Amino acid sequence: AIPQHVALNILHAIHRYADTGAGRVKVLSGDFEGFLRLRVGDHRIFFKETGDAVTVHRVADRRQAYR
Repeated sequence: AIPQHVALNILHAIHRYADTGAGRVKVLSGDFEGFLRLRVGDHRIFFKETGDAVTVHRVADRRQAYR
């Protein structure tokens, strides 16, 4: 489980990206083609943008994110 303060940081980062495009975001390739990755501390958020929506598919600790 993700601690509440970390979950809130992740939620704020997702909203900030959705509103402004700001954040540590990278377009992924390979097995993760079509996804974007947002870095928030030790966590990685994998998501897709479709029109004006951001759909989060996975939130994982960086050590487990790409497995």
